[in-house]
Parts: sequence; C-alpha cells; structure tokens
Amino acid sequence: MSAKIKLKAADGHELDAYFAESQGPARGVIVLIQEIFGVNSHIRSVADDYASQGYHVIAPALFDRVQRNLELGYNPADTAQGMKAARQIGMDAALLDVAASINHARAEWRGLNVGVLGYCFGGSLAWLGATRLNPAAAVCYYGGQIAATALETPRCPVMMHFGAKDPHIGPAEIEKIRTAHPEPPLFLYDAGHGFNCDQRKDYEPKSTTLARQRTLEFFNRHL
Repeated sequence: MSAKIKLKAADGHELDAYFAESQGPARGVIVLIQEIFGVNSHIRSVADDYASQGYHVIAPALFDRVQRNLELGYNPADTAQGMKAARQIGMDAALLDVAASINHARAEWRGLNVGVLGYCFGGSLAWLGATRLNPAAAVCYYGGQIAATALETPRCPVMMHFGAKDPHIGPAEIEKIRTAHPEPPLFLYDAGHGFNCDQRKDYEPKSTTLARQRTLEFFNRHL
C-alpha cells in the first residue's frame, strides 16, 4: 500500500512524502532520497520495491521547497530544471527534510531502525545524513558531492555505489573517498551515472541487480 503523507521540518517547512508500506512485518524503515528529478515514477517504483522486501519507505518531496508536485523526466530540459531546483534548495535545507523523515519514522515506528538510501543528489544527501544526522545505516548511489565532504566522519555504517564510467565522478574523487574512509564498502560497477534508473540511457541491469542485492544485505544486517 502507498500513500502521500505530510512532514514538517525543523525550520517550519511543510512537505509531502511518498510512503510505501512494508508487505508483511517491517524489518525497518528506509528514507529514500530522490535524484534531481523529484519523487517521480522511478523513485516511487524504488520505494515500492523496497517495501516489497519488508521495509516501510518514506520518500520526502525535497522539491516542495521550490515547487510542489514537481516531477521531472530525464531529457536535457528537465535535467536543467532539476539542477536549478537543487541549487535553489541547497544541501542544508534538503537535509532538514531528510531529518524530518527520520524523525517521523522514529515517532511512528518506535521499535524499528531507520536507514537512508539516496541516488545522485540523494546519494550526496545520504552521505551527509550519515555524517550529520543519526540514521542506523546509509547507502549512497553515485553522490557527486561526497568527495567534497569526504573529511566528514560518518556516525553509522555506510555503503557506496559508483559507476566506473561516470563522467561526473572521476577516479580522483573515488580515490579521495577511499583514502579518507578505507573501511566502508565502496563498489565500482561497469556502468555510468544513474545506472540504477531504468528510465535513463545509462541504465545497466546487471549493475542494478548486484547493487540492489548488496544494499538489501546491508540493510538487513544493520536495520
């Protein structure tokens, strides 16, 4: 079952979130953090998938800070609009909405651990959630800003996924992350940026399947 829920951030901002309820007894809660395309059909499908694996999933609509109900596709015009919206919001304000999602989950399901899972823009926010907030675990897919904040220290177990052919995140950035944090598992796939999304040209099914398997094992262990 899925529904739209309301959240309120610490600065008073009210936002929507997509909620997918676990099929069966919940193992934990996942806060799913969007790409720069909003909580669109792809993000909702990811939420539904993890709900089918036994997790309550909350996907906060980060773009509500600039335009409510903003859902974008993957063409150049939508990409430019999404990048503009993400820059307008900024990482600090977006992180308030991630924190609101974590707090809501903890209040609603007191016995369950809460993790964060993010893609692209959300991958960077999942990393900052691990270093600045208090989730039980974090999984980051191709977060382009992770290297810039690599000296921050995570407060929970972290897993990272990157594409070896990603033109936006090069080998030097990957090495910077690995040097700063040699312990967390960091996986490179024979794929480009956005390889998990079946609506993007860089979709790579084998990498998607393997990364999903590793992510589920990670969350099953830590949540």
